[in-house]
Amino acid sequence: MENNTPKNQGQCPVNHVQKPDSPTIVEGNHATTAAKCPVMHGSNTSNQAAVTSWWPNALNLDILHQKNTQLNPLGKDFNYLEELKKLDIEALKKDLHILMTDSQDWWPADWGHYGGLMIRLTWHAAGSYRTYDGRGGAGTGNQRFSPLNSWPDNANLDKARRLLWPIKKKYGNKLSWADLIVLAGTIAYENMGLKTFGFSFGRTDIWSPEIDIYWGSENQWLAPSEQRYSDLEDPSTMEKPLASVHMGLIYVNPEGVNGQPNPLKTASHIRETFQRMAMNDEETVALTAGGHTVGKAHGNGDASILGESPEGAPIEEQGFGWNNPTKSGKGADTVTSGIEGAWTTNPTKWDSGYFEMLFNHEWQLVKSPAGAWQYEPVNINPEDKPVDVEDPSIRLNPIMTDADMALKVDPIYKEISLKFMNDQAYFSEVFARAWFKLTHRDMGPKTRYFGTDAPQEDLIWQDPIPAGNKNYNVEALKSKITASGLSMQDRINTAWDSARTYRGSDMRGGANGARIRLAPQKSWQANEPQRLAYVVSVLEPIAIEFGASIADTIVLAGNLAIEQAAKAAGFPTTVPFIAGRGDASAQMTDVESFEPLEPLADGYRNYCKKDNTINPEELMLDRSQLMGLTAPEMTVLVGGMRVLGTNYGNTKHGVFTNTIGALTTDFFINLTDMSTSWKPTSPGLYAICDRKTGILKWTATRVDLVFGSNSILRSYAEVYAQDDNKGKFVTDFVAAWSKVMNADRFDLK
Repeated sequence: MENNTPKNQGQCPVNHVQKPDSPTIVEGNHATTAAKCPVMHGSNTSNQAAVTSWWPNALNLDILHQKNTQLNPLGKDFNYLEELKKLDIEALKKDLHILMTDSQDWWPADWGHYGGLMIRLTWHAAGSYRTYDGRGGAGTGNQRFSPLNSWPDNANLDKARRLLWPIKKKYGNKLSWADLIVLAGTIAYENMGLKTFGFSFGRTDIWSPEIDIYWGSENQWLAPSEQRYSDLEDPSTMEKPLASVHMGLIYVNPEGVNGQPNPLKTASHIRETFQRMAMNDEETVALTAGGHTVGKAHGNGDASILGESPEGAPIEEQGFGWNNPTKSGKGADTVTSGIEGAWTTNPTKWDSGYFEMLFNHEWQLVKSPAGAWQYEPVNINPEDKPVDVEDPSIRLNPIMTDADMALKVDPIYKEISLKFMNDQAYFSEVFARAWFKLTHRDMGPKTRYFGTDAPQEDLIWQDPIPAGNKNYNVEALKSKITASGLSMQDRINTAWDSARTYRGSDMRGGANGARIRLAPQKSWQANEPQRLAYVVSVLEPIAIEFGASIADTIVLAGNLAIEQAAKAAGFPTTVPFIAGRGDASAQMTDVESFEPLEPLADGYRNYCKKDNTINPEELMLDRSQLMGLTAPEMTVLVGGMRVLGTNYGNTKHGVFTNTIGALTTDFFINLTDMSTSWKPTSPGLYAICDRKTGILKWTATRVDLVFGSNSILRSYAEVYAQDDNKGKFVTDFVAAWSKVMNADRFDLK
């Protein structure tokens, strides 16, 4: 694995719209917010991005529209899981093993083995994952698109993907790029001697850049780290949800913080970065050492002369980037990170050479041929040096980065490293498990795994949930819930709060498992702990009585309340329900890992933490995208939740109705009523008054009024305000509600 810090090309890493004959417009931060907006603004193919370039405070809804099925060349009915059933997995793995040592003239392998390159490809795809929003990772094949395909840290990985192209071409629709990219590195480790922990297929490709991922506000590659921290001396102050220390890097700067060598300081940043990627100290050491046990870093030349990245390269480069105009630019002349050399004596074999090299030598700080800081041994026997990648008669000094030296000087990392050095079998096992976690963290539960190589063991980071009972008397359970005395609002709020935690980014959260009754969720402010405890105390014995899971019972209670509200509006309907959810236990729940799922805001219940400085409508978009909702679905759900009276703390903001509890279109009718006027009363709050008399009619938040102020959202609101769409509103609300309740039911997909 190679961390890369090539030349700072001075380009903005975010896709922005450019007006003719004008400089690049850098957007992102709203004038009204102190924190960084988690929503990416701008795309060079988007009309909405053109709007935000002229009016930067405009709400950009593009993130809710990015998964347009029309962009998928395989068609909306393509089912990757069905195609996977036709895949000859053993033949595929055999082809990948052959590829590892099948060198090609256009991009020759180091020492005749592509293992190091393929591992770095996999690592840098998976390594973009971060826990705070579950975004990034290797689960979508996003490395094929900007900005990731042109990150400085991903230099020359374009060659790795092209080396894999003949295999992708051969297996076609039966093999996604996402699965192939992850499998390539796993097979590389196997080919070099590691017994891996397992592998699962099942990652579905995307077909356009992921504009929902906020990679940072910098407009320059590898900008100073200070732009990401409120205090660079305290790594925990790194801006959320980010995990890497620079724009364009996966982890930390291998030369040191801001390129200044200081292993102890680097160690503190490594710890924070890897924690934000769901790794503990032992996993961090294992991954760092395991990644550097094989392969090498490349910096044997002048990094400043490299050509543009793939997104900026001339058309004749055909998607290749970082062209080196001098020498061959390949083999011994390769320039990627600027650091030059291998870490071990035998960089194509899985062994204990990394720790032996690190601890059995003294190291001195030197500059690479490309001018990057690196460490080389003070004294080393010639036979312990790795050979040149092209000429085995030449032996060269091994190297270490500042990140490697951190494992030697940080007391905790050092203790773990020495344990690994003295027990190679233990190191191999810990690494294999950590590698599996790294490459599968964003796949969600085991029910999404495909293939015979998927391990059977339940791992706590997979958020295991026991299978639920499907065979109980649902109708009798309904009757008992109805007679429980719970209010409509209590039932709806509990079901919603349980389900809204779902994140399509890494398939975590959701109603299945009923973790809302466990720590940490039972204490979250957004879940109104006192109310929640009461509702659970009522529903739990009912669930036990009928042999149903608590998770099923919570959702069913919410569904029954929606049916009651629809009937009150004059449109009796049945909310679909499928039994089978299970109940997780506290032992199955990693409390710390669930903390990032806590809602900072929930526009659907008009909730926003007091210390939150980001506009609540922006956070509503972020949550909606994570739940997999479209803009029309978001609109219908907010309008319905308001008239149902489900606001956090029973506030009346946005409750534009006199018949609370009936699923009417009153929210939209009164929002678009031209007999009213609107004025701010305090930050984020507004009064809606009769235009003639000035009498107060309603109060509202920014989330309420954005459905009237934003031109796109207003167009949806007007549909539901029409006299002829009252029935459509109920139908659409039920469909959107059911989508949220079942978002994590992978057993149904």
